[in-house]
Amino acid sequence: MKTSRLLASLAVVTAAGLALAGCAQSSSAASSSDGADKKLTVFLSADTNIQDLWQKTLIPAFEKANPGYTVSVDFDLHGLHDQQTVAKLTAATLQKKDPGYDLVDAGFVAQIAASGLLTKVSSTTVPGLADVPKNLVAAGGNGGIPYRGSSVVLAYDTKTVPTPPKTLDDLLAWIKAHPGKFTYNSPSTGGSGAAFVSTVLDQNLSDADRAKLVTGTDPSAEAGWDKGFATLASLNPSVYQNGVYPNGNNQVLDLLSSGQISVAPVWSDQFITGRKNGQIPANIAYTQISDPSLTGGASYLGIPSASPRTAGAEKLVSWLLTPAAQGLVSDSISGYPVIALDKLPAASQDLFKDADIAHLRPSYFATVSADMNKAWAQKVPGK
Repeated sequence: MKTSRLLASLAVVTAAGLALAGCAQSSSAASSSDGADKKLTVFLSADTNIQDLWQKTLIPAFEKANPGYTVSVDFDLHGLHDQQTVAKLTAATLQKKDPGYDLVDAGFVAQIAASGLLTKVSSTTVPGLADVPKNLVAAGGNGGIPYRGSSVVLAYDTKTVPTPPKTLDDLLAWIKAHPGKFTYNSPSTGGSGAAFVSTVLDQNLSDADRAKLVTGTDPSAEAGWDKGFATLASLNPSVYQNGVYPNGNNQVLDLLSSGQISVAPVWSDQFITGRKNGQIPANIAYTQISDPSLTGGASYLGIPSASPRTAGAEKLVSWLLTPAAQGLVSDSISGYPVIALDKLPAASQDLFKDADIAHLRPSYFATVSADMNKAWAQKVPGK
């Protein structure tokens, strides 16, 4: 690992205002010498459904299957403090101090993998990786570990929308023809809204520029967003209540389920779970648009290289890639499994037979997403 790369990472994120003293304070966790190596902490940057997945399902099952281990969660709703967390992990690595986290589940995993902040893994240290598509593993970079997948889809009310839009152009035309019946959450508060925004932006980008924004930061490629942001701003009069953008993925689903809107981008896992538990009525269906499609792919875990509990973290990740754990992800949040379907129960195989997680359109690189969110807030919402 090159110190210069770590210094570069720290330079990017220190603007978030995280003092190194704060990192030092968090590094007071007990060392492995007193048996604390089995006390693991997962940093989780996500929505509440993923928090419930970990705290109500995965952790109890892991602890039952592995006596002596305990796992706690440090939860950051909607990733509001992601940049501070990246700074904390970077500083801990430079100072060779315990970051306080042993596993990270967040959208910025690819970013910290590229910066050399994660422990590199293989099917030797994490046997379950042998059952994950190689290109999916490769997309995680140096240390990113796929453990579940999902995609953003277009949900619609079959009572009012018998024939849903099939392409992005169709969707944009539909929104303007049906004012007040569409919305998406502000992109900084959830991935479904971010997926819609990035899809509109990508419509005007070349494949080459799009690829640059998925794998790293490129200001010249971001300059191609202007036309897309103008399109998004033009939708304000047609969006729910003349430009109301909900706070988070769940609020969008609530508006759709209550009939206040008729069409919206939503996460596939949240939608399927909502249908299962009755929160989303049977008249709400979903489809995928094309030219371009909405984004999706795997969610990645990372083991901070500064953690002194690497062995315990690898044990947890290995368990997460077993058929039993993948089945829990499928049952609990309808997350796409990342291991071969034929290793899962028949019900899970049937549910995801049409899912092709290895070839979904990936989201932007973490720092690019942050740029997009900031630009959206400045250029799109009505004044």
